[in-house]
Amino acid sequence: MPPSPLGDEGTSRRPLLEIVIPAYNEEGRLPGGLLQMCAKLARLPFPTSVIVVDNASTDRTAEIVRTWPRGQVPVRLVQCAIPGKGAAVRAGLLGTSAPFVGFCDADMATDLAAVDVALGLLLSGERVVIGSRGHRGSHVENRHSRVRELGAFGFRALARVLVPGVSDTQCGFKFFDGAMAREIAARLRTPGFAFDVELLARCAERGARVREIAVRWRDMPGSRFSPARHTFGIVLELGRIWLRLRVPSRPAAHPAWEPPLDPVGSP
Repeated sequence: MPPSPLGDEGTSRRPLLEIVIPAYNEEGRLPGGLLQMCAKLARLPFPTSVIVVDNASTDRTAEIVRTWPRGQVPVRLVQCAIPGKGAAVRAGLLGTSAPFVGFCDADMATDLAAVDVALGLLLSGERVVIGSRGHRGSHVENRHSRVRELGAFGFRALARVLVPGVSDTQCGFKFFDGAMAREIAARLRTPGFAFDVELLARCAERGARVREIAVRWRDMPGSRFSPARHTFGIVLELGRIWLRLRVPSRPAAHPAWEPPLDPVGSP
């Protein structure tokens, strides 16, 4: 059967928006997430595309992307051998070329209606738009344990020291001016969980306001974050970010990454 004319049109024009999805062993959740994302983007009145970053998965994650049906919204695979969500998002952002870019988690915990709001703000001149579960207009369905809630509270308190005024650095839904995102991604050195903090701090360093928006967010099963296993590593990452922000850095063609911490998901 020949490709549909709509699919040809959607794949032949440069995308206005590219969305990165980091994926580590996501064969169970990725197909459903891609279906949701592609359906959402196909309804937008301009070309879009999706980049899935396979973060050294040992399951069928990469195969799912390679064999994804061709359609109106192109889905492309990028490989990232360095463990950690931060490394994966960095690789994905550096693989974009669109005027506007974003990233979200494979589980699509954030309702994709927020894409319209984020893009509208970017088109109006905002350069950083992020989903915030702490926004008073957000609706959050949370099933986290009390221990994990306390850990998240402590993390937010530390993150606010580095990114003042931002209530939720870790919601996996962030959109940017594309040129700025690529410039900042080249400078990122945090491969693990706390990479969002460095990313947003670098944006603020560039003079970009971080605009938080309300989202509908639902806690999804399958998170790899464990307070017992990851708390020390996260505090260490935040300390490194604090030190790094005090010393001007320059992008390097082959940056010396710090020893990767365990790859974990959103809190």
